[in-house]
Amino acid sequence: MSWFDPSLPIGLASDHAGFALKEKVKEHLVESGYQVLDFGTESTERVDYPDFGAACATAVAERRCSAGVVICGTGIGMSIVANKVRGIRAALCNSVTEARLARQHNDANVLAMGGRIVGETVALDILDTWLTTDYEGGRHQRRLDKIAALEEKQGR
Repeated sequence: MSWFDPSLPIGLASDHAGFALKEKVKEHLVESGYQVLDFGTESTERVDYPDFGAACATAVAERRCSAGVVICGTGIGMSIVANKVRGIRAALCNSVTEARLARQHNDANVLAMGGRIVGETVALDILDTWLTTDYEGGRHQRRLDKIAALEEKQGR
């Protein structure tokens, strides 16, 4: 059982440095039976990651996608831009443990990875773990409520 709505696609976005890994992630998701909505980029030609990461994160926040995966060279820039969108909890994960905890403790709805940091095999293990791990709720909900209140206070 999945934590997201299977009737909605998983959003994908990358910049030029994350393009190759995004394509591998897309292929893996499609082969696994997921719907995918690709927000670009479409090549290794140099682009600005905020354009693509914001589009994907906005689609998740607006429930046009159940979840999002954003990839740049390190994953840092994409995680920063995704977290600027109200309602997004993007987690930069370089390990399966981080992916599991990002879901269990933070209810992360966007996964960020670095195309120059994690290899394909590890990235797909991270992705699969993130997709199949449920949020624990409980003591963690109070913290997410505080994040939502901060977003509200700041008008985000």
